[in-house]
Amino acid sequence: MKNRKILLTQGKDKGRLPFKSLRAHYIATEVIADLSEQISSVEQEIQKIINANQEYAQNSELICSIKGIGPVTANELIIKTHNFTKIRTARQAASFAGICPFPNSSGKMVKKHRISSMGDRSLKTLLYLCSTSAITYNKEMKNYYIRKKAEGKPSYLVLNNVANKLLRIIYAILESGQKYDINYLCLDPRIADKKVA
Repeated sequence: MKNRKILLTQGKDKGRLPFKSLRAHYIATEVIADLSEQISSVEQEIQKIINANQEYAQNSELICSIKGIGPVTANELIIKTHNFTKIRTARQAASFAGICPFPNSSGKMVKKHRISSMGDRSLKTLLYLCSTSAITYNKEMKNYYIRKKAEGKPSYLVLNNVANKLLRIIYAILESGQKYDINYLCLDPRIADKKVA
């Protein structure tokens, strides 16, 4: 995938140059097509392995019910977390992926929270891509993104927050065993307590 991305990026850059070798362009196009075919074949093989195991298949289906998350990210999460047995909470998963904010203070000096650069880069990239997709197709995430941007928050920070929200949703639906319902409204527990009282 990295090699394909490099070739695609180089192809875009070369298109802007005043000169261009047609032979080199033809070879690059063939290599990109070949790499795409191999990537697709590997993804299909991974999906077969996931579908062969009932627990993996069920968890993959539940995760894919969330708007913005596809089978590649679902399978990556299942593989990296050992089907959510090694990494049991959303916070642990966020820390593993490197999207969990950590305090950045020393003595009297207190700075803004920062995210670690030590996380799993491939999972982090996939979660960011899912965040971008979620703010386009998921109404709740879109409203959250618009609200935070209106408050003056930077895009990368809001996307990081959306990725954390997605992980919390994933772990919540896996615990409940029910598919994601886009019309579900999470009631404020303080309001519920007042109604009971």
